[in-house]
Amino acid sequence: MNHVKALVMKFVMIAAVLLIILTLLFDVPFADTLWISLVLTLVAYVMGDLMIFRKAGNRSDQNKRNAIATVSDIVVAFLVIWLMGDALVGSNVDIITPAIISAIVIGGGEWFFHKYLDRSVFPEKHDTTGTATR
Repeated sequence: MNHVKALVMKFVMIAAVLLIILTLLFDVPFADTLWISLVLTLVAYVMGDLMIFRKAGNRSDQNKRNAIATVSDIVVAFLVIWLMGDALVGSNVDIITPAIISAIVIGGGEWFFHKYLDRSVFPEKHDTTGTATR
């Protein structure tokens, strides 16, 4: 259940950022922005949060794991927004600039999202005996 809650939070964060930047500032259609948000949420959660953040570094070094995962989330966000945006809106919008801006803003949100994950979704990172507390 914690993963569902985390996915919903991540989707809301990404959708809000992309709706403001892509739709309001760069005139990307609303439906396209929602598709990009959904795909980015799923890809970034699996790659950035489950694979990289959860497994990177020592369990006690949250800042190092967070930095590694945040940089990877920025790269993944840029690639997904750029490639999907280019495929969905074509040459109607120069998608590189909004993809860069969006990826950086999402990366800022991901830093705090990873702190939430560490406290609430991945409690085993705080357990010094090696067994999960939940």
